[in-house]
Amino acid sequence: MAEVVLRPAEDADLDALFEQMRDPESVRMAAFTAKDPNDRAAFDAHMARNLASPGVTHRVITAGGRVVGSIASFVIEGDTEVTYWIDRAFWGQGIAGQALAQLLELVPTRPIFGRVASDNAGSLTVLRKAGFTEIGTDTGFANGRDAEIEETILRLDASET
Repeated sequence: MAEVVLRPAEDADLDALFEQMRDPESVRMAAFTAKDPNDRAAFDAHMARNLASPGVTHRVITAGGRVVGSIASFVIEGDTEVTYWIDRAFWGQGIAGQALAQLLELVPTRPIFGRVASDNAGSLTVLRKAGFTEIGTDTGFANGRDAEIEETILRLDASET
């Protein structure tokens, strides 16, 4: 497997990230996505806000030097959460798990939370392997499915890292 590296995002990465985040199957699986994944202006504005926010740790994920996704932590309603997106061509290769382990080293805040569509078995596995435990579920509107769906809420405490 190619070496997985996290690095700060660069303007040159945005085209690849935009393409990855508009793949229809990936959007459906992630579920909680942008309202219109094909809206480049909205994507660029979202990325500019995230990259400029001191409360967000955002990194590009590379494997073998190629941009294969992104990962971030952010604070919402006082809780630090993680999010990641892996190019579908690289699913099932352990990249998300390696990237998450690296992000957890960069972001020492605990507890830290993850939220995932309850039927997204791959993402649930990534979080569980990293030591996250399920603490509940919630229902919310998922743009990627144009419907209300269940999401699983997971937490990683200091004693689990």
